[in-house]
Amino acid sequence: MFVDLLLAIVHHLLVFALAGTLAAELALVRPGLAGRELRLVARIDQIFGALALAIVIVGVGRVFLGLKGWQFYVYNWAFWAKIAAFLVVGLLSIRPTLRIIAWRGAARNATGLYVVPDSEIAGVRRLIHWEAAVFLLIPVFAAIMARSVGV
Repeated sequence: MFVDLLLAIVHHLLVFALAGTLAAELALVRPGLAGRELRLVARIDQIFGALALAIVIVGVGRVFLGLKGWQFYVYNWAFWAKIAAFLVVGLLSIRPTLRIIAWRGAARNATGLYVVPDSEIAGVRRLIHWEAAVFLLIPVFAAIMARSVGV
């Protein structure tokens, strides 16, 4: 029972941390992004990826080591909906990550202060908004799943 509790606590803390990094990216990726803020966005994006990986690892642990047993998850439509939402967030995060990497490279190669073009900021912000919108579905499906609705 202790392992189940520990995994649940760590899983929830990681998900909240992921939400925080997503919010931080959204707050920082704005017109005029340059210098220190660009380096910070790049670091936050790395943390976002590491948190997502940790969530998957701990989540797998919950499925196989948790009290509910793997059958509870495998046959629960809300579990798969939650996983799908998580995957969509991950897929939506690819392009912003690639753009942030490119911006950091451009900043390193610039002779002066590199400022990310506003047109690129707008596109990345739109994707981060979509990430946040889909991310909101994850706790909804988690609550449905935890209450065995529709099983």
